Amino acid sequence: MARKPQEQPQLDMTPMIDVVFELIIFFVVTIKQEDLFTRLNANRPAPSTGSSSSDSDTTVTIEIGKGRDANGVLVYNKREMRRKELDQNLREVSRTSKKTPIIIRCTEDSPHKALVDVLDICYRNELFSVSIFTM
Repeated sequence: MARKPQEQPQLDMTPMIDVVFELIIFFVVTIKQEDLFTRLNANRPAPSTGSSSSDSDTTVTIEIGKGRDANGVLVYNKREMRRKELDQNLREVSRTSKKTPIIIRCTEDSPHKALVDVLDICYRNELFSVSIFTM
């Protein structure tokens, strides 16, 4: 009997491509996304070493509320004032101590522009111990 010449065997690539795509899908699904908020550089005020009644007297409170116009209402230590007056008062606070804690309280409907203005005034006067709360 005469033998027939055999064809060259070929490797089927389809299963290998399927496995590669399954691995790609597995790695894409299981990769851990980097949390952006853990990398934000935020200056936080240092904890106080002792508690005294004078600490509460030196805290500055600024409340931001919705006003008649788009600029909002600024209340500095329970007294309503304009941005220029706030700038002058915070300049005086900055002269006495740059580490004075500033607490900014915003209402739900307060304009963002007012908050940005207050933060700019604090930054200009080199007051960096700022906390922001919502009411």
